[in-house]
Amino acid sequence: MNELIIELSEISPRDFFGQQNANIELLKKYFPKLKLVARGNQVKVYGDEELLEEFDKRFTMLMDHFGKYNKLDENSIERVLTSEKKEDYETSTASDEILVHGVSGKLIKAQTPNQRRMVEAVKKNDMVFAVGPAGTGKTYTAVALAVKALKEKQVKRIILTRPAVEAGENLGFLPGDLKEKLDPYMQPLYDGLRDMIPHEKLESFIEKGVIQIAPMAFMRGRTLDNAFVILDEAQNTTHAQMKMFLTRMGKSAKFMITGDPGQIDLPRRVISGLKEALLVLKPVKGVEVIYLDDKDVIRHRLVKRIISAYNSIENID
Repeated sequence: MNELIIELSEISPRDFFGQQNANIELLKKYFPKLKLVARGNQVKVYGDEELLEEFDKRFTMLMDHFGKYNKLDENSIERVLTSEKKEDYETSTASDEILVHGVSGKLIKAQTPNQRRMVEAVKKNDMVFAVGPAGTGKTYTAVALAVKALKEKQVKRIILTRPAVEAGENLGFLPGDLKEKLDPYMQPLYDGLRDMIPHEKLESFIEKGVIQIAPMAFMRGRTLDNAFVILDEAQNTTHAQMKMFLTRMGKSAKFMITGDPGQIDLPRRVISGLKEALLVLKPVKGVEVIYLDDKDVIRHRLVKRIISAYNSIENID
């Protein structure tokens, strides 16, 4: 009897196999002449060579499906196992509006007209600025676009960065090493990634450097090729930092810069690199700026009212 051993790499066996190995039990029904044993992150299959080849092909399709949609259920298994080719089952599950199939099957898509403009801008340009107030989904949409590009193999890595300027706090007084000091500051980036990539796979990506999250200082001297790069909180960059970052762009790279000019934490009389870049790069082809406003706020309804209230005061000043 022939044996086939398949290892699940960067996939959670618990999620892939299903509760009480329900997905494996379903596979057994479709391949009654094969003996399947699932243990740890391995699946061992015994049977005739021809059947093993077919099982290997279908199981690879299932792993690809899980890698893309982060979900495997009875319906998706049936579609994969009964389809003639990969395109047949993908057309029944894919949607142009969906950016990423997140953790537990969560569908992540642009929710407002300006967020949709961000999506279109990234398709047409290699450098996009997304500018607007808190809660408008700038960072979250940018991270979703980066994950989408990685999953579709348009890029080989994701690089997320922020200038290490604290909103009224000093990182030096926080406990721990550099990573532990910076992790809370990078939290919004982690939060978005955790919604979109299963925990084990995300940890593996970070460990291998496929996803890198680092402060601006770590960008100096690098050339960022084949990467989707996001600069978040760009309003807190200086002239030198912004110029340094923008000139890191390498081949086959996408750069997205997000920020809120209304929340600058730089010392007085220091010009925001974001504000300056929006003026300097206005005539440059290949750079697009998307402006979001309080109509794009997708947090609590009070956030929209708070932004409007502060805007009215600033307009008076």
